[in-house]
Amino acid sequence: MPETLPLTLAPQTHECPRCRSKFEAQFYGPCANCRDELRTKMRNASRTVDLAEYEPKMNVTPNAVALKEND
Repeated sequence: MPETLPLTLAPQTHECPRCRSKFEAQFYGPCANCRDELRTKMRNASRTVDLAEYEPKMNVTPNAVALKEND
């Protein structure tokens, strides 16, 4: 039976990939300051997109089984 590494979710010391500062966190990624900065910088207002109703192409034919009449 192969041995597996123990899973630990305890905070570990990581280096932020953006500002290179050291911080404690469970998972690797940007530090809290960089995350806040990214949220502020990248946040967009939501908008509604109107889509045209789907119309099948002319080369699409109905399924023959669906068109078969019950005898």
